[in-house]
Amino acid sequence: MAHVAPTSHRRATRASHRGHRSDDGPIQITTWLGLTFAFVLGLVLTGRSHVGVHAAGITLLVMLVPLTIAVFGTAFKRGFGSGKAALTTAASLAFVLVKFFF
Repeated sequence: MAHVAPTSHRRATRASHRGHRSDDGPIQITTWLGLTFAFVLGLVLTGRSHVGVHAAGITLLVMLVPLTIAVFGTAFKRGFGSGKAALTTAASLAFVLVKFFF
């Protein structure tokens, strides 16, 4: 039978970066453009007549809204990076929200 040291003698496991905040700099332009592309893709998918494809587009857009809001929150703390790309993402977010609420 293998001997296992009691819990009090074991070294504590630690998460590598838990609790540490690192400033990585402003939001990268690829993040903004990726979000904008995903919004456009979601809008294209919702325009399709197939029920599954339409549902996939709605699901994508529903998941992107809180993610985009979180990215904007982070951008206010760390910097926007590219203002034009952030504005394009904000416009696509606004378009999606207006489309679904009105």
